[in-house]
Amino acid sequence: MRREDLNHDLRDLIFDFFFRFSRFESALKERGFLQWEKPGDKAAPSWRKFAAEHRAAYEPNAAALALIEARPKIQVIGDNGELDFVDEQIADNVAAIDRVITYAHTVRNNLFHGGKHGGDGWDNPDRMRLLLKSTIGVLDDFADRGQFGSDYSGDY
Repeated sequence: MRREDLNHDLRDLIFDFFFRFSRFESALKERGFLQWEKPGDKAAPSWRKFAAEHRAAYEPNAAALALIEARPKIQVIGDNGELDFVDEQIADNVAAIDRVITYAHTVRNNLFHGGKHGGDGWDNPDRMRLLLKSTIGVLDDFADRGQFGSDYSGDY
């Protein structure tokens, strides 16, 4: 999809998605969910540590269920060498929170890095809205669960 084909509401939704995703990762770091912990290490957020802390009590909200149902696709190199989108292979026994986190990252990666043409739905504004709104709902829920407050909302 070309920039000029995006209407203002979809542009605003994309901005909101990136803002919330980046705020959530910042909040992860602020709350000590770090990949590494030694002085001098890179301060990188650890979604895995967040998931581990919340896995046992996690119940997917409506947004998470919609995201799971939508099954965001990943971009791969096809048999003919061209780029293609396919279902992400997630084992059935993967915990719901880990599945939702994987799909949230897939939406982010596709929007930021992936091709926005030719794949199932990326040229479809309705599917884009569904994926973005669902992921935003997931991030909001995660921020509530983690009690991230202003670290997530950006209200200081």
